[in-house]
Amino acid sequence: MTCDPKKSKHNVALVSTPWPLYSRPSIQLGTLKSYLQSQSADVSIKAYHVYLNVAERIGYQLYHEIAERTWIAETIYAALLFPEHFQQIERLFKREAGKKLKKAGLKNISALVKEATDRFFERRRWDEFLLIGFSISLCQVTSALYFIKQIKDRYPNQLIVIGGSTFSGETAGDLLKTFPEVDVVVSGEGEFPLNQLIRHLAVNSNPKSLPPIAGILTQKTAAINKAPISFWQMDALDRLPPPDYDDYFDTLKTFDSNRAFIPILPVESSRGCWWQRLTATGKKPGCAFCNLNLQWKGYRSKKPSQVVEEIDHLTTKYKSLSVFFADNVLPKRTSATTFKKLTNLGKDLRLFSEIRTTTSSSELNVMHRAGMQEVQVGIESISLKLLKKLNKGITPIQNIEIMKNCESLGIVNASNLIIHFPGSDEQDVAETMQNLDFVFPYRPLKTVKFWLGLGSPIYQNPKMYRIRAVFNHPNWALLFPQRIFQSMRFMIQAYRGDLGYQRKIWKPVKRKVEQWTKCYSQLHNRPFQPPILSFRDGRDFLIIQQRHAHAGSMSHRLEGTSRLIYLFCQCHRPLRQIRDRFPSFAEDKIRAFLTMMVEKKLMFEENGKYLSLAIPLKIPDHKC
Repeated sequence: MTCDPKKSKHNVALVSTPWPLYSRPSIQLGTLKSYLQSQSADVSIKAYHVYLNVAERIGYQLYHEIAERTWIAETIYAALLFPEHFQQIERLFKREAGKKLKKAGLKNISALVKEATDRFFERRRWDEFLLIGFSISLCQVTSALYFIKQIKDRYPNQLIVIGGSTFSGETAGDLLKTFPEVDVVVSGEGEFPLNQLIRHLAVNSNPKSLPPIAGILTQKTAAINKAPISFWQMDALDRLPPPDYDDYFDTLKTFDSNRAFIPILPVESSRGCWWQRLTATGKKPGCAFCNLNLQWKGYRSKKPSQVVEEIDHLTTKYKSLSVFFADNVLPKRTSATTFKKLTNLGKDLRLFSEIRTTTSSSELNVMHRAGMQEVQVGIESISLKLLKKLNKGITPIQNIEIMKNCESLGIVNASNLIIHFPGSDEQDVAETMQNLDFVFPYRPLKTVKFWLGLGSPIYQNPKMYRIRAVFNHPNWALLFPQRIFQSMRFMIQAYRGDLGYQRKIWKPVKRKVEQWTKCYSQLHNRPFQPPILSFRDGRDFLIIQQRHAHAGSMSHRLEGTSRLIYLFCQCHRPLRQIRDRFPSFAEDKIRAFLTMMVEKKLMFEENGKYLSLAIPLKIPDHKC
C-alpha cells in the first residue's frame, strides 16, 4: 500500500470520536498536537474533536446520557457498523438503557448520530493528510471503527494510525490482525513514536518501508512479531509544551449562542502511578483491579512551576477557570507546592482531581484554598479485609477521615464503593455494613460493580481471586460479529468464579447505600443546612449536634479532658498516643470515654485507633 504522492507531506489529522465528556477538550489530542508541532515547523497538525460536533448536533443532554454508560455508548455506532446484527445489538441496548433512552430507541438515536457524524465527515477532505491518527479510550471503540470505515471506503490508500489506552500492549496485534483498515498502532505513550513515524513518512510515504520504531506496530510486524511490543516514552515530562486546544475552541465558536458553554480544561502533572512500581524484590504492587497504566512504564511528574505555568497559560488563553487534573494519581512529594503556587496566581479556579486517601488534612486545605471543589478519592471499600484484597495500602479509618475532611471543607467527594469483588466474603460484607453506620454523616459513596480489566493484577493472577476462567465480556459478542469477538481481546473482560455468590452477599450493602443516599439528600434539601454531624467549641466545653432524617436532632456536651480528647482525635490517633497526651487522665477512664463515643457513632475505632467523626462548624487550625 502507498499513500497518494500528491498529498501534502505536512498535514496530519488527530481525531477523537464519541463518547468522551463533551465539555472537555481531549488532552490526548491537545498534548500530541503541541508536542509534534514543537518538533517540526513543517508539520501542520489538525485536531478534530468529533465528539463535540456530535454532542452539539444531537443535544448535550442526550449525549451525556449515552456517554455515562459504556455499553450504551458502544451500541450506537455498533448498530451503524453492523446493521445486519441490529437485533442482537438492540437487546444489549434495551438491557442497559434507562427509561428515557429506551423511549428514544436505538434505531432513532443511531440514525440521529449517523446524520451528525456523516455531516462532519463529508465536510472535509480526508485524503489531504499524511496520516490520520485516532486516540481511542473507553467508550470509543465502535465510534472510531465506524469513522475509520468511512475513510477507508472513500480513500482506501489513506494511512490510518491508532493509539490510546484501549489498544496498548498485547491488544495492538489483535487489532491489526482483525481490522485490516488499520495500518499502524502506536502502543504506549505517543509523542516519540508518532514523531518518528511522521518524520519518516514526510520523506518516504510508503508505510511498507518503515524502519523498526519502538512503540510502533504495523500490519507487517504484527504478522511476524510474537514478542510484546516495546514502549518508547519520555524519561521526564519537562519537554512537553502546554496542550493546544485551539481546534476545540474554534469549533465551539461556530455553535449558536444557545449551545455555547465554558469548557473545563484538562491538564496533567504526572503520568503513571507511583503506587504501581517495581520494588527491590521485583514485585509490582498496585490496586488489584486497576488497568489504567498499561500504556506507561514507571511514574513521572512535572515540576510544580511547570504545572502552574501551564494552568496559568491555559486559563488565560481560553478564558476558563475550570481545570481537570487528568493524573491517575497526583505526585505525593510536590503537589502541596503546586497548589500553594496556584493560590498565588490570584485566579478563582475551580479544580477537580483524583487523590489518594493518604492526602492529609493540611494538604487538602491547601488544595481547597487553591480552588479544589471536587475530588475522587481512591476509597473503594471501608472493610479492612477487603482493602487488603484490593491491595489499596490503606485502612477504613483513613478512608473515613478523608471523607470527613472533604465534608468539612465543602469539597464534593465523588468516590466509589466496589461491590461484587471476586474473593470477597460475608465477613467483608458484614464489616462494610457495620462501618456504613459511621459514615452516614458524609456525602454518600457510589456503589460500583467490579469489572475485570484486561492486564490488571487480577487478570494476570486469576486463581488468587477464585477465578476459574477469563474471557471477553459476552456483551462484546452482541456488539461485534462472532469472527471479531473471537479474534480480539477487549479491555472489559468477564470471568467464571463466584459471581453469583457475590451478587447475593452484597445486596444488603447496595440497599443500605441507597438508604444513605436518600437520607443525606433529605437532610440537605434546603440551602444553608448544617452538617449532619457537627460540633461547636466553647473553649472549655464542646457541643456536638447529630441530625437525623426522621428523629430530629440530638445534642451532646463534652467538658474538660473529654473535650480535649475529642479535639485531639480530629485526626485518627492510636490509644497509646491519646494516653501519652493526657497522662493525668486514668487509662480506664479514657477507654470508657472512647467506648461510649464509638457506641454513639460519634467516634470510629479500628484496631485501637480512634477518629472523631463530628465536623467543626469553624475550620480548625490543627494539622494532621
